Amino acid sequence: MENLSQLAAFKSSPELVEKLIQFGVQKSFSAGSVVLQEQAFIHSIPIVMKGVLKVTRTEEDGRELLLYYIQAGESCIMSFLGGLYKDTSKVCALVEEDAVILFLPVEKVSLFIHEHPEWLDYIFRLYHKRFEELLEVVHAIAFKKVDERLLLSLKKKASLTESQVLRVTHEQLANELGTARVVVSRLLKQLEENGVVKLGRNKITLV
Repeated sequence: MENLSQLAAFKSSPELVEKLIQFGVQKSFSAGSVVLQEQAFIHSIPIVMKGVLKVTRTEEDGRELLLYYIQAGESCIMSFLGGLYKDTSKVCALVEEDAVILFLPVEKVSLFIHEHPEWLDYIFRLYHKRFEELLEVVHAIAFKKVDERLLLSLKKKASLTESQVLRVTHEQLANELGTARVVVSRLLKQLEENGVVKLGRNKITLV
């Protein structure tokens, strides 16, 4: 098993780490895999040990919108809430970068809240971070132009993957931004002409 105790969120609680290892189930996923479907009932909470997940929501017209990313040591707060209240998932979680995930049964989530104060602190910290990220999404949609949002998205991906070469299609970017592929392709061409990016087959390099 990946070393859970080395993740920043759990370093201070070896007893909690032991419980997570005891009750959790570890699985590996390749990029592009779906970890959580919209409208699916939540039976376990994913804790990312390695890799990156992206969380999206599909609108009624079929457009997707990228909400936030989940990195190593983090979980999906929407899964916590859906699991605790026996509700269906309102989001979809996909693997952005090959990942190792620990799945914790939902019945253990509330038990750990009572037994381990640091577990509750972990949930609140995640909730706070996700809330701030969702506020940023709302602000970007309301006040930023699509070209600004596109560049911010590219820089975020580069930061998460620690690489200036991004393996992503124009279609994927369009889905994440909730716009049309032709719009993204046109804006990427403008960025290339301005020397900001270099376009290749299914990849974009930040210059």
